[in-house]
Amino acid sequence: MADHRDAATGPLGQLALARGTVDRTVELRLDELALAAAWSNPDTRVLVVSEGRAFVLDEADPVDPEGTRTRLVTVPSYDAPEGDRYFLGRDESGFMFFAVPTETLPGRLDGDARPASLREVGLLLSDRDAGLLTHAVALEHWHRSHRFCSKCGNPTEVAAAGHIRRCAQCGTEHYPRTDPAVIMAVTDSEERLLLGRGSSWDSRRFSVLAGFVEPGESLEQAVAREVAEEAGLTVTSVTYMGSQPWPFPYSLMLGFNATVDDPERMRADGEEVLEVRWFSRRELAEAAASGEIVLSGRISIARSLIERWYGGPLDSAV
Repeated sequence: MADHRDAATGPLGQLALARGTVDRTVELRLDELALAAAWSNPDTRVLVVSEGRAFVLDEADPVDPEGTRTRLVTVPSYDAPEGDRYFLGRDESGFMFFAVPTETLPGRLDGDARPASLREVGLLLSDRDAGLLTHAVALEHWHRSHRFCSKCGNPTEVAAAGHIRRCAQCGTEHYPRTDPAVIMAVTDSEERLLLGRGSSWDSRRFSVLAGFVEPGESLEQAVAREVAEEAGLTVTSVTYMGSQPWPFPYSLMLGFNATVDDPERMRADGEEVLEVRWFSRRELAEAAASGEIVLSGRISIARSLIERWYGGPLDSAV
């Protein structure tokens, strides 16, 4: 089995939702006999997911007697609910994993297990479990909203173990959608960081700028355009830092550092971004610690970009 862990690291380190270690074993997706054999294997495990939530269990950490760890709760295939089966892959121990989406989660699983969203526990799960839940949630979101063919309007059916939807009428195949979005830590010649407040956010929440890539546009062009649109500034350099899937519902966040040489021209667009501010490292640390501003959660690539610029973790009152 290929080990992709080294490829997942970069200047930002291991991002919370980019830590998956399960081999997706793509060659099995069209092998119905192999999939049936995997499903009938008593060692196969199934992740039950509903609207981005699954069961997790908080338990004593075997390494730290005073600590706890959070793990995904899975069930053997013979205990799984009826529904579509999404093949997630095989872990380093050889166990096969599937996800089964349901309208609602079962009332109870595995004693003290609790339902939780990927946003809540993505940072707490092991590398394997974080990758499994990210994969399952992304597929579930896509399948829920792509039940009809965009070519002829007829219903589509699940194929390729959950990684294709095929139109029963015209045969068109539809593949899971992923929208590329750029997110950038913008700095000036004084090494100040630019943060903005989105129009739909709480009045204290600030983060780095971001936006979707448009058709016919490179990633670097998207960075420059978004900074110009949202903050009125001209980007002079762009450096790629890392990426993270963000299945809320279909994004792939591509992180960059960007520099500008006209910081005095800063202005919010007043539509997507209501306020933009420059922060020195000291100013940002004080504002976050006092609760004057609220930063993005540590599960996000935004927080990783901010803390890499800062030089370490930032304490936050919220």
